[in-house]
Amino acid sequence: MSVPTLPLKGVRIADFTIHAAGPFGTHVLSQLGAECIKIESRSRPDAFRKPHAVYGRMTAATFDQVSANKLSVRLNLKKPEAVELAKRIVSVSDVATESFRPGVLKRLGLGFDELLKVRPDLLMLSLSSSGQAGPDSHFAGYAPLFGAWGGLGWMTGYPDGPPVEIRHVMDHTSGYHAALALLAGLHQRRRTGKAQYIDLAAREVSSALIGDALVMASMGLDAARPGNGDLAMAPHGVYETAQADRWLSLAIRNDAEWEKLLEVLEIPAESQDPDFATAAGRRRNRERLDHQLGEWLSRHDADRLAVALQSQGVCAQVSCTMQDIADDPHLHQRGTLVEVEDPSVEKRYAVGSPARYSKTGGAGVHRGTPELGQDEDYVFGELLGMNRETRADLEAREVIY
Repeated sequence: MSVPTLPLKGVRIADFTIHAAGPFGTHVLSQLGAECIKIESRSRPDAFRKPHAVYGRMTAATFDQVSANKLSVRLNLKKPEAVELAKRIVSVSDVATESFRPGVLKRLGLGFDELLKVRPDLLMLSLSSSGQAGPDSHFAGYAPLFGAWGGLGWMTGYPDGPPVEIRHVMDHTSGYHAALALLAGLHQRRRTGKAQYIDLAAREVSSALIGDALVMASMGLDAARPGNGDLAMAPHGVYETAQADRWLSLAIRNDAEWEKLLEVLEIPAESQDPDFATAAGRRRNRERLDHQLGEWLSRHDADRLAVALQSQGVCAQVSCTMQDIADDPHLHQRGTLVEVEDPSVEKRYAVGSPARYSKTGGAGVHRGTPELGQDEDYVFGELLGMNRETRADLEAREVIY
């Protein structure tokens, strides 16, 4: 079932992850060719299969961003026979992943030690909020809490405002860390043939992103929220323009680029503040600079201005809306946006892999999100050799459910 030319051809994952962070990690690997079998049940479907107000809709939340390409089988893990079937799937897999609270899978009889009995060289990853051990390991969490616990939330936002906790960024960043850890584990197993267990904590992923602030804090210095500012560049931020809700992202790296900005904006010499002539002066007077720049930019069209500044080598771009992304011809030409089937709408896209492989090609989304249990003929029938009579009996007794 894996795409034959991709880098992870032949790698199979037994995927017990739920929600966003863990499933996104295995989704990334599936885009690189791994065959990912998502194990779920009708009694407790993944949150992304259900209406979810947190994600801004009361219809099913977007599932393709974490589960496109995957195969789906139903197993009611409260039933011992379902646990045994899950072990059989693991026995023919290279990797097992889970993102429950610490101890949940072990209590179900699917902990690492038990799974080693059916797959002695198993690579297994557990992704949780605070890790499998430690004083806080029992805490549940979701993305805003990961950012809060790890310090990233405190460092996000404006200096005079509250911390801004992270939702999707933390889930996806944790998922990418999971994918990277699994790739390293697969490489090590190829060299040694030995099993490996990976304990990944989302809050520690958050802390890994604020190293500079932690260094400052360890020296007794105040690591203040920078907003959109930068220690070296000024101006550096997101600015309103003549159109409502059409914002310009701008970064000026040196005095030459500042002169180019003034030239494009057609600011006469008599209107230029001498305090802004040098990078040091602009940094010292950031607040006044941003106010003046805001006045200048408010008279300009964001899209035309971005093109003009880019032509002069100035780092400027309109802050794209989601509709901009969906309509972007560059992303469509590169195959970044992939149309997937969805009976509820005429057209819907999923975001594919950013990587392009010159020799193998084809990384990305190759099929949409599977319906619950869609791939049981392949998994239970072809992989496990189960006949239809046995499957019908297990379904009747809600083992496959």
